[in-house]
Amino acid sequence: MSKGSNVPVPTTALRVELGWRSGPGVPDADASALLLVSGKVRSDGDFVFYNQPSHSSGAVRHEGKRDTGGQVTDALLVDLTRVEPAIETVVLAASADGGTFGRVPGLYIRVLDAQRGTEVARFDSADATIETAFVLGELYRRQGAWKFRAVGQGYSSGLEGLATDYGITVDEPQHAAPTAAPPAPGTRVQGPPPVAPPVTMPAPGTTPPPVAPPVTMPPPPMAPPAAPPTAPSAPVRLSKVTLTKEAPSVSLAKQGGTSGAMRVNLNWQVRKQFSGWGSKRGRAVAMHADLDLDLCALYELSDGRKGVVQALGNAFGALHQPPYIHLDGDDRTGAVASGENLSINLDHKQSFRRILIFVTIYEGARSFADLHATVTLQPLGGAPVDFSLDECTVPSTVCALALITNNGGDLVVQREARYLVPERGVSPQRTVDYAYGWGMNWTPGRK
Repeated sequence: MSKGSNVPVPTTALRVELGWRSGPGVPDADASALLLVSGKVRSDGDFVFYNQPSHSSGAVRHEGKRDTGGQVTDALLVDLTRVEPAIETVVLAASADGGTFGRVPGLYIRVLDAQRGTEVARFDSADATIETAFVLGELYRRQGAWKFRAVGQGYSSGLEGLATDYGITVDEPQHAAPTAAPPAPGTRVQGPPPVAPPVTMPAPGTTPPPVAPPVTMPPPPMAPPAAPPTAPSAPVRLSKVTLTKEAPSVSLAKQGGTSGAMRVNLNWQVRKQFSGWGSKRGRAVAMHADLDLDLCALYELSDGRKGVVQALGNAFGALHQPPYIHLDGDDRTGAVASGENLSINLDHKQSFRRILIFVTIYEGARSFADLHATVTLQPLGGAPVDFSLDECTVPSTVCALALITNNGGDLVVQREARYLVPERGVSPQRTVDYAYGWGMNWTPGRK
C-alpha cells in the first residue's frame, strides 16, 4: 500500500504486526494502539501498549515481541466485534527505544486475518529520519464497515509526544514555575509607600458628632457543601526495563515494584517443527498441540525453608501464606493472555532470600531448539521487566530464566537465560538444583 491509501477489512479477528530487521545499533521498537472518539481518547484506558497490554473491552490486546533470525515483530490482536460503538478509529502506532526510526531497517505494518493467517494489508515505511514514534496505520469505521488506512505520520517527541497528542496523561516529571524567594532579614524591599486612610478632625470649639453604633449584619446564608472532588486517574507510565547480556540485572524498588503481586509470564512460540534431535537441521521441537512447558520456581525463604512451586505434583504454592508464590495454572498453548504465569507477593519480600524462576519441557519435545520465548515480570505498581531467551543450541530440557535475590530488603532481578543439559537419568528439576546449589531432595512426581 502507498501512504494515504485504504482497503476494506474483510474479517473481524485481526493480528496487526509491526516488523523490522534487527542488527547492531538498531533501536528496539514497540507497537501500541489508541482507541479514539472524535480524534481523542476518552480516558487513559483507551491506550494499549506494553505497560497496559489489554483494553477493558477486550477489543485490543498487545500480543508481544518475537525475534526470528533477526526479523523482529511486535503484534496487537484486534477483535472488531468488541470495539465499542462510540469508538470511531483505532490508531496503530510504533515507538523507538534507543534511537530513531531512521536507524530501523525494513519497518512495516501489516494486518492479518488472525484465524487464517492471510494478509489483509501491508504498508512499508521507507522515509523515516529523526522520528522516534510513528502512526503507521489506522482502522476506522465508514458506513458501518471497517477499513485500514496507511498513515505514515512521524513524531520526533517519542511515545510521550504521540500519546499526549491524542489526550493521554503521561506520568512525567513536572517542572514548577519559579517563585520569588522571600527577602532576607534586614533587606529593604523597594515598593510604593503605604497609603494611610484620610482622618477627619473636628473644627476647634465644636463638639464632635456622635459615633454611630456598629451595625450588625445577619450572617450570609450557608452555601451547600461542595461535592468531593473526583480523584483523577493515575497517569500512564511509559517506562520499561529490558534486560540484556550487557545489562542483566535491575532493582525492583528502583522501578517502583515494592508491593502487591508481581506477575511472571512466559510467552513462547514454536517456529519450526521437526520430529527429533537427529533431524536434518539438528533440532528438536514439537507440534504446537504436543508441547507442554512448565514454569517453575525454586524458593529459599529467610527462615531457611526451601521448596519448589510447579504443576508437577500439584505444588502450586500460595500467594498469601508461605511461600508467597503461586502458579496460576498449567497452560499448554503458549498463548500470551493465558500462558504460564507465576505470582510473587511483594508485600512479603522480607520473607524471601532467593527465588529461581525456571522452565522445563514436560513433554512434546526433546529440547528448546527453535522455541522463541519472552519472560516478563510485571510488578503491580512498577515498570515491567522483560527479556528474551537466547537461541538454544544444545539438547536442553530445562532453562533457568531469572534469579531474584534479597539485597538488604530490595529484590534484585538477574537475567539468567541459561540452558542446562540434564545427565542421563537426572530430572530437569534436579539439574537446575545442582547448578544453583539449592540442596533439595527430589522424588518422582506426576501431574
